[in-house]
Amino acid sequence: MLEKGYLSRVEPRPGKFRSFLLTVLKHFLADQHDRARAIKRGAGKQSLSIDLETAESRYILDPTNDLSPEKVFERSWALTLLEKTMDRLEAESASMSKGELFSQLKAYLCGDVAGVPYRDVAAELNMTEGAVKVTVHRLRRRYRELLRDEIAQTVSTAEQIEEEIQDLFEALAC
Repeated sequence: MLEKGYLSRVEPRPGKFRSFLLTVLKHFLADQHDRARAIKRGAGKQSLSIDLETAESRYILDPTNDLSPEKVFERSWALTLLEKTMDRLEAESASMSKGELFSQLKAYLCGDVAGVPYRDVAAELNMTEGAVKVTVHRLRRRYRELLRDEIAQTVSTAEQIEEEIQDLFEALAC
């Protein structure tokens, strides 16, 4: 992609950069597939075989899913975007000397709480339960703002932000 100068010919209006990257990747993989199938020197000669037992055991260990490569790409994009947003919120909290508070409440943003009541966390943080709830509410609101900002950096109009958020939910739903 870089060698052929594709990026210099990209027009920002026709679509999403993510879609452009996916299309370039598909073309690259198709070219690689065509090259692999082409007859090369030594055609007709016996090839070295791979250790099928080792290959099969490695294949069994890989997680399986029924997602298409496009869906895997979209899901990966969504998770990367959420992770980057969380990292920004964590850095912001640390810069305000609230890194420890953030690390204690981060689970409430991610949904990893597993039924831990606010009162238990409040006692651990030496805060009231109400103060913890308000802090979590503020962190969630700031997370949404940062997420919108991250998305805004990749699109050209405000309407596209809403489309991207919808795409993000769809990517995570699979």
